[in-house]
Amino acid sequence: MKAKEEVKENLYEFDEEFRDSISTVDAEGKRIWIYPKKPSGRFHNWRIVVSVFLLAILFAGPFIKLNDKPFILLNFFERKFIIFGQVFWPQDFFLLALTLVTFFVFITLFTVAFGRIWCGWMCPQTLFMEMVFRKIEYWIEGDANEQRKLNSAPWNGSKILKKTSKQVIFLAISILIAHLVMAYMVGVDEVVSIVSQPPSEHMAGFIGLMAFTGVFYGVFARFREQACIAVCPYGRLQGVLLVKDSLVVAYDWLRGEPRGKIRKSELKTDDNKGDCIDCKLCVHVCPTGIDIRNGTQLECVNCTACIDVCDDVMVKIGKPKGLIRYSSYTAIKEGVLKIFTPRIAGYSVVLTALVSLLLYFILTRADIDTTVLKAPGTLYSKTEDGQITNVYNIEFVNKTFDDVSLDVRVESPEAASLLKIGDQNILVPKEGILKGLFMIKLPEEEIKEMKMNVVLGIYQDGKKIETANARFIGPIQPVKK
Repeated sequence: MKAKEEVKENLYEFDEEFRDSISTVDAEGKRIWIYPKKPSGRFHNWRIVVSVFLLAILFAGPFIKLNDKPFILLNFFERKFIIFGQVFWPQDFFLLALTLVTFFVFITLFTVAFGRIWCGWMCPQTLFMEMVFRKIEYWIEGDANEQRKLNSAPWNGSKILKKTSKQVIFLAISILIAHLVMAYMVGVDEVVSIVSQPPSEHMAGFIGLMAFTGVFYGVFARFREQACIAVCPYGRLQGVLLVKDSLVVAYDWLRGEPRGKIRKSELKTDDNKGDCIDCKLCVHVCPTGIDIRNGTQLECVNCTACIDVCDDVMVKIGKPKGLIRYSSYTAIKEGVLKIFTPRIAGYSVVLTALVSLLLYFILTRADIDTTVLKAPGTLYSKTEDGQITNVYNIEFVNKTFDDVSLDVRVESPEAASLLKIGDQNILVPKEGILKGLFMIKLPEEEIKEMKMNVVLGIYQDGKKIETANARFIGPIQPVKK
């Protein structure tokens, strides 16, 4: 059996030069426009269900609120983020950094285990391109061959109508997506204000909407699969993260090779021939124009279109399905599918630790963040009654959805006293920042060293909620003999 597999592997007819260039560029460096055949089959039907579900969540996201606040808000302009009802500010940068590290480890683990299943089933680029824009294109212009004929045909009334209507619909959907993205960034209410009032009232928002519209229209109407091939960093990560045990869309070369044509009037009974009849339908249906029989490639987004079309061919010629299927190099070569490998176990341990640490910091995160810094350019002052004073800047960040009244007290040293400069009331607005000045006084005889630590207690409704530290600078005391 092993000898037979070695013979089969030696007869593998893959294109040895397929990695020398991407599938959408010719020898002269010009783009090859892809006309994928309209997909169908059980995997495609499941992708439609998943796409409808995910798109419904995506469009509903900005309208979902908790405590009258957005469920998710990514306001990069004001550096304010609301995730699952929790407000995050620039002061929570370490949480952002930890989240990014955790996400990167998750991506690594997910890719090592399941390849680019994200790209084919869940990525917004694929969802919109294949399940929205491409569907509209099939509806208006027809399947791949009809699109080719239409593009090569002279301009007439029918062609102008089809091309114009397609681009108008593409532009309308791009406008809708632009408003959706803006809603995630500034909130639904702000988007309503932008579109309901003259552009001069919200010039920045209007320019943002126009820019997003242009980007999305350009990507989905023209750039298309190039976003996955040439721009997306995940496609580059795939090349270094995939291993032989990764679950990917794969061609079973041991079963399919050597390839051989078959006539419509005959069944393939030659045992010296593989199951692949070299119909090239797997190539014609691929949205990135690759030949999956050459193995795992940069352009493959695991969309499963080749699986569906190959299964359909296998049924017609009386062969088992699965010549192209979700599998791994090891599973095809050795007949054993390994998912939970030592590498996966190691990544899982690291990911579990990071997620636990992230949850701990989120759950223990204070609602009020206090920062105390000595006023720049100041040292200390001495009053007539022998008190040494230091001036400080204080900043409160309210991460809640309610106004908060606070009180600041000196807890150590006991002889120190605090004097608020300006308004004595400390009322921090909801989701806001309050800055102020205060003075700490300390009798000169209590100063034991040039730099002393002063402990401040932050109280809300008489309950201590946080502790802050300040550095007190005083004169050097003479040494008593």
